[in-house]
Amino acid sequence: MSLKNFGKAALLVAVVAACGKNRQQVTENGLKYTIHEQSEGTRKGKVGDILTLHLTLMNNKDSVLRDTHKEGAPFQMLLQVPPFKGSYEEGLTMLSKGDSATFYVSADSLFTRAMQPLPPGVQKGTDIGIAVKVVNIQTEEEYKKTQAADFEKQKGIDAKVIENYIAKNGLTGKAQKTESGVYYVVTQPGSGPTPQKGEVVQVHYTGKLLDGKVFDSSRTNPQAGGKPAQFQLGVGMVIPGWEEGVSKLHKGEKATLIIPSTLAYGPRGNQAIPANSVLLFDIELIDIQKGQAAQPGMPQQPSR
Repeated sequence: MSLKNFGKAALLVAVVAACGKNRQQVTENGLKYTIHEQSEGTRKGKVGDILTLHLTLMNNKDSVLRDTHKEGAPFQMLLQVPPFKGSYEEGLTMLSKGDSATFYVSADSLFTRAMQPLPPGVQKGTDIGIAVKVVNIQTEEEYKKTQAADFEKQKGIDAKVIENYIAKNGLTGKAQKTESGVYYVVTQPGSGPTPQKGEVVQVHYTGKLLDGKVFDSSRTNPQAGGKPAQFQLGVGMVIPGWEEGVSKLHKGEKATLIIPSTLAYGPRGNQAIPANSVLLFDIELIDIQKGQAAQPGMPQQPSR
């Protein structure tokens, strides 16, 4: 082949490859997808890997249902065997770190198999668009090492933030510190017992960011109906900072808990709490009981 013809062939290959991007395709299992960015010869996701990715969920009219770009932190998931034909887990195995694509998945399959009702704006028989940008791909071992390193780094950051807050607000000498780094300031002493592991506590609470912005309160939370939150202590039903802080209080006592992000919602946060936020909780320990019970509307342990 002449150099001139070789150049034409190379140009044709490049054009064909470019046309393959941003064009909707379908796998043998029926997954519809469009590749936007895809690198060759790099490690792709496989079952058992931990994927960190940004995703945008859209209904069939391109209205956004969820966008992790606006949530302050990417989404993390364990890549599992595709649970149904046409599921987007199949598509994720095509992607490497830095790649992006949009998958079109049956809304009925996605939500019905997860035993969830179709969300507002999603019609039966339509597809959900899932736009994905892969931030990282790690084995479980790599993920755990990264998590441990990030956790230790954030502990140091949180400690300085809390120390500055205590000094700025005149709480030096008033704030007591637990072994794990939760601080609590008693605002109204109680004379009752302290709760033990396995006992059920009833508390009223108001959760705030360090700037004073309230993000939740048992007195106004519609799920709680204005009633105290109720949970069993020591079994992981709530964030670790609550477990430790509430266990230090006496029945009838009021206190403010200052909880490091590493013992609260960490790098993921939630819709009301930015990632890596130190939190304040004004707590009133109303009652301590035997047995198991729980009510909705309390700051539950975040899932991975």
